[in-house]
Amino acid sequence: MPEHAVANGRIVAARVEHGWYTQEDFASAYDDTARALREQARISVRQVRRWESGESTWPNRDARRVLEAMFGCPMEDLGFRRPARPSGRRPGERRRQLEEHVRRRTFLGLLSTAPVLDLTALDHLITAANQARRHDIDLLGHLRTALDDAARTDGLVGPHEALPTVLGILTAINSAARTAVEDLRRELLALGARGAELAAWLHRDAGAPAPAVTYWHHQAKEWATLTGDGAMHAYVLLRQAQATDRTDATRMLDLARAATTGPWTLPPRPRAEAFQQQARALALTGARLDEVARTLDHAHTALGQAAPTHGPATCTGPLGDAYTGERLMVQSAICYREAGHHDQAVSLFREHLATATFAPRDRAFFTAQYSGALVAAGEPDEAATTAMTALTLATGARFGQVLAELHRTAEDLAPHAKRPPVREFQQRLVEVAAA
Repeated sequence: MPEHAVANGRIVAARVEHGWYTQEDFASAYDDTARALREQARISVRQVRRWESGESTWPNRDARRVLEAMFGCPMEDLGFRRPARPSGRRPGERRRQLEEHVRRRTFLGLLSTAPVLDLTALDHLITAANQARRHDIDLLGHLRTALDDAARTDGLVGPHEALPTVLGILTAINSAARTAVEDLRRELLALGARGAELAAWLHRDAGAPAPAVTYWHHQAKEWATLTGDGAMHAYVLLRQAQATDRTDATRMLDLARAATTGPWTLPPRPRAEAFQQQARALALTGARLDEVARTLDHAHTALGQAAPTHGPATCTGPLGDAYTGERLMVQSAICYREAGHHDQAVSLFREHLATATFAPRDRAFFTAQYSGALVAAGEPDEAATTAMTALTLATGARFGQVLAELHRTAEDLAPHAKRPPVREFQQRLVEVAAA
């Protein structure tokens, strides 16, 4: 992917800010608005993708009318570039600050904590980005803090709240890197690789189409390659393996293996996670249990080589610093579940979910996996009760992967639909899906 092929972050942030979390949602809302305005033009998801990729730089007259009605702002504030003259030639590069109505939600924090970036801080950040040739500004510090706060927001309240912030940060990084001196440019792109990997995860968990997830994974690998960060390149391969659907276990296995065998060296903690992902993929391909267990042993060995952590893990800190022994154990339970050894999976879940501390999203996901293992182990009532716990954790934040796992549990519980706990869970899941 060429470096200049950066998504139009402004229109992406604006549509997410308005609640259109997928390109399909946005295309549908566009068509509804067009009908209300009595415009004949309709758009496809392909056209939305062209706008967001920057391939289409200036909408036609009918589209401009609809977009202005939807967002209430000029086209330039959605990242489009007005042609210099009717021939359609592009004007010179023009940078504008993000419009305040987009910033307000995009860059504000959540809960009772301080904002990720209030409007004053955002103005400082954008100004710093535009003056990135100077060495006496704390541009990287602003961006790192903002990215770390966005990652924490995701773990607490979900991808829909964190995604606009991350897209805004990536827009600032891309803008600053174009004019920065070499040393600062390298640091910006290294930080951008972290942010792009996070953006890929957030898009996936928010239910975005697969090409959006792939785009950000590719961008993360490109920036990691440009900065010579082989470990980050390998880490993105691991994250791609984790983002691979369980029905494509061979690809999942290839990606996870590449993370540990390529021309790079992963630090011990993400190396352990890559071995665990290999074990899950092996289980999904029908490998023998002793091979799955042996691969998990490799994960424990790698984790045993890791230095102790100091303080809470952050998005911009050491790679994979959040990977702990307790996380490896609950993910091992997932591997045994995939291998069909449900009693062993249930035993591991019961022990380690009860004793370990996880962020709300992670606890919800592991609890959803636990509910599925309980169904397979012949405990449908406990499975339904456990699934309700996960659903309660996931509903407000709309943790996408958790909800997907709970739908999987609901399908497994279908033969037990007459049991009161099962019926209650399935009814609640339907209500959440409808909402």
